[in-house]
Amino acid sequence: MSLGYTLFGQTLPPLPRFGAHFPWVGGDLQTIKNNLSWREPAFPAQRQTRISFAMNDGSGDFLTGLLDKPEHQANLPLLILVHGLTGCEASRNIMTSAAHFVAEGFPTLRLNLRGAGPSLGTCTQHYHAGRTKDLVAVLNELPSDLKSHGIVLVGVSLGGNTILKLVGAGSHTNDVVAVASVCAPIDLKMAQLRIMAPRNRFYHRYLITRMKSDALKGAKAVDKDRIRNTLSVVQTVYDYDDLIVAPNNGFDGAEDYYTQCSAKNYYDAIGLPTLSIHAASDPWIPLSMYTDRTWPRDAGRSLVVSKDGGHVGFHHRDNDVPWHNLCISAFFKHVLG
Repeated sequence: MSLGYTLFGQTLPPLPRFGAHFPWVGGDLQTIKNNLSWREPAFPAQRQTRISFAMNDGSGDFLTGLLDKPEHQANLPLLILVHGLTGCEASRNIMTSAAHFVAEGFPTLRLNLRGAGPSLGTCTQHYHAGRTKDLVAVLNELPSDLKSHGIVLVGVSLGGNTILKLVGAGSHTNDVVAVASVCAPIDLKMAQLRIMAPRNRFYHRYLITRMKSDALKGAKAVDKDRIRNTLSVVQTVYDYDDLIVAPNNGFDGAEDYYTQCSAKNYYDAIGLPTLSIHAASDPWIPLSMYTDRTWPRDAGRSLVVSKDGGHVGFHHRDNDVPWHNLCISAFFKHVLG
């Protein structure tokens, strides 16, 4: 029987087989399933803690995160979960993942990137795919008791690109012991072209509407008129990156932003055990940005590609837990021995 996935790079112990859960078959249905059918997990309030992280860059911004602790202490590392574009701690895929990892024994921090979710009210600036200095600040400010067993990082979509760039550039602390990414756009230019393709016009319209809405929220009063005027001519993701992200973050246009911040340029320098998960049916992120790379078996980096799964879907027939979460927890426990 087929396992439903292909492994590249370093050999791993067998992972759960994958088969799409009917009727959620095909990349698009896998991608939007949580918008159509989803059950919110329960997180006991007595095991939750809100944590703030000062950015110390002169902006006065604070990131916030929500820490969920397991019922029983398992001496596992702190797992930091980083969301994707237009996401936050309350995104459905993030909540589902957090519930699984907590049940597996990992204390799990759902981090809100700058200007996302609850961080919106404490920030005047916004995250982007390569803003790794914010993650460095979070890692440095974590209380020592939370990282006494180490740290593992999980990045979803845009958040996956960010953590891969972080560890590839060597900006992480020694507390980080392993990382995993899910459907990360490690080539931002390729991802931009794909999301703007005619077949993705629904997704593109959804994303650009949310991105433009978020751009004004939290901005300094003196900047709002300028941003509002710029947004009036923004029609595409490329426009947004070129006219909003790039000038606000010191890049010379969208192309420079894509070049400097794509994790593909840092991937081969990653020295930590790393698992990347992708789906051949992902309608947003071309598989070729992964398969056009070489995957040596002795570099500590592995790529797992499933035939189906969509973009951060992986709803499979053998388990209510999305398949990528099962793979990640198995990978981390393998690394930890």
